[in-house]
Amino acid sequence: LAGNAPVDISRVMIKVGTIKEVGKHPDADALYVEKIDLGEDGGPRTVVSGLVKHYPLEEMQNRRVLVVCNLKPAKMRGVESQGMVLCATGEDGKVEFVEPPEGVPNGERVLFPGYTDVAGIADPESPFMHPKKKMWEAVQVDLAVSGGVATYKGVPFGTTGGACRPRSVPSGEIR
Repeated sequence: LAGNAPVDISRVMIKVGTIKEVGKHPDADALYVEKIDLGEDGGPRTVVSGLVKHYPLEEMQNRRVLVVCNLKPAKMRGVESQGMVLCATGEDGKVEFVEPPEGVPNGERVLFPGYTDVAGIADPESPFMHPKKKMWEAVQVDLAVSGGVATYKGVPFGTTGGACRPRSVPSGEIR
């Protein structure tokens, strides 16, 4: 199944997390290094994000975020990033985190009705999406904010607490 399964959002593992620690990258002014609790046994993951010009350090601390967990780890200026935080970019260029609803536990997978709940569906690529297959790139183009809600091909990012959304961006891209 995995070889012939469609490349869609079901192949992507997006989880709810909380930024537990954050600091400036030692060698890159535009990057933060975050420790994000994703409810995993191995403890928080290190994620590097280019958000310095969009969020002051103190607004990053304890932020609830969505993390793409099955991208191949990548070194960013010498620090290994083990995921990617999802942000919305409004038409005015404003960048905001896509946030889970209150009360959703760290580690919960974000689900997409019609994609992640279909019988015979491919499991998310594990441990990560093969970079040469460009799966994330194929899926990411269909992520958007519509009516203030994060969507994939019009289907809301779903959790047990409801849909995920940026705080104020009404429409735009997600990346």
